[in-house]
Amino acid sequence: MNNRWLSYLFSAVLLLGFGFGASAQYRDGALQSLYDSETVAAMKEHVGYLASYALEGRKAGSEGERLAAEYVTQVLESYDVDVLSGKDGDVFGMAQAEGDTLTSRNVVAFVQGWDRSLQDRYIVVGARLDNLGMARLVQDGESRDMVYVGANGNASGLAMLLELARMVSTNRIQCRRSVLFVAFGASSLANAGSWYFINRSFAKDAGAIDAMVNLDMLGTGYAGFYGFSGSNADMNSYAARLKGTLQPVFPEIVAEEPYPSDHRSFYAAEIPSMFFTTGRYPQHNSWNDTPDILDYEWMERELEYIFSYTVALANGEKPLFRPEKAGDGRRKDPSTVSYFECDARPTFLGSAQPETFLKKWVYQYLRYPADAVSEGVQGNVVVDFVIDEKGKVTEVEVTRGVDERLDAEALRVVKASPAWKPGRKGGKKVRARLSITVEFRLEKKGSGKLKLKK
Repeated sequence: MNNRWLSYLFSAVLLLGFGFGASAQYRDGALQSLYDSETVAAMKEHVGYLASYALEGRKAGSEGERLAAEYVTQVLESYDVDVLSGKDGDVFGMAQAEGDTLTSRNVVAFVQGWDRSLQDRYIVVGARLDNLGMARLVQDGESRDMVYVGANGNASGLAMLLELARMVSTNRIQCRRSVLFVAFGASSLANAGSWYFINRSFAKDAGAIDAMVNLDMLGTGYAGFYGFSGSNADMNSYAARLKGTLQPVFPEIVAEEPYPSDHRSFYAAEIPSMFFTTGRYPQHNSWNDTPDILDYEWMERELEYIFSYTVALANGEKPLFRPEKAGDGRRKDPSTVSYFECDARPTFLGSAQPETFLKKWVYQYLRYPADAVSEGVQGNVVVDFVIDEKGKVTEVEVTRGVDERLDAEALRVVKASPAWKPGRKGGKKVRARLSITVEFRLEKKGSGKLKLKK
């Protein structure tokens, strides 16, 4: 064999060896970023910032939440999406039990539809902005801050909202209706941001919203991809129509709500909504909810489907809201009023402040489930209930849960409430609906034992 053929053979062996090495490195993730699509790379960048320790868990009203809103604003502007909420976002305040005011914000952006007859009608795409923040653990005399970075809850949904906005902006000629993109602040506090958007900042035009798409916890598609509309036939029909098209993935349309989120504020306003999620996951509401649990290739497939669904809504017939088929299937009693609409609010132990009920009843009798303590599960459970004309607590339900065990305990304590003094409106006793947030928080003492922090 001459020297030239030996040279070719040696080169081939080198190339083959490099190929095996590169393949192994790819499988190990070392060269993964070289193979990422533009969309996957962008979502990784978004999650990398939004779920970074620098944002300290994006707790509602915190500097971390503000920085997250600022980042969302800057990215939307770079994608040629018109931001309506300004540099500081659409700021709103919430009164706290201690008398202070918590300041949060929504980010609202807009892609105008091309059809003049429909461009003043809207499809809203929303995603939760905040997460649980931080917890300080003290063990053996040393304190340590644990950060709930919330990669899947909900940096994943925010990342997909940003990339969906880019896709809609780039393909705006495909949308007859206008599309609003909203990152909701203080979502963990009884969906405060979405409630404020519907009932305050966008209240004059709320009737022009034809449908809503909610994105929350979308990073674990390998375990399932779900769509929930409260069994709204019109919203489900859009998903059925897409079954006949070429899509990389299809959601399972479910009748049971996978997780309570901001779509509930739109249900309350009788706006048809579709909630896309990959559902609960083992790291939910724990400090192990970090970027490494996300599958970005699955997220990209889900994003392609959600883009198709959003465009279909923006072009199709207005979906109708059917109260008898939405939410939990029950019509709300029209005689029931909001707690805060009463001329004389219901009182508990002589106080009209909901915080009194929390401090003197709920937290006195709340028992933290032992297995949830050992797993470090914590968070806020939002419970709705009605105080009827006799002061009895009825219709108790969890409207935003954390974990089945914590949800069940919050329900147990509220259902066991003693009678209240009923509220009055127009001089008459009324049924009043109230929503409270039951906080499950843990702390560590020197013994290393976790206990409920009150």
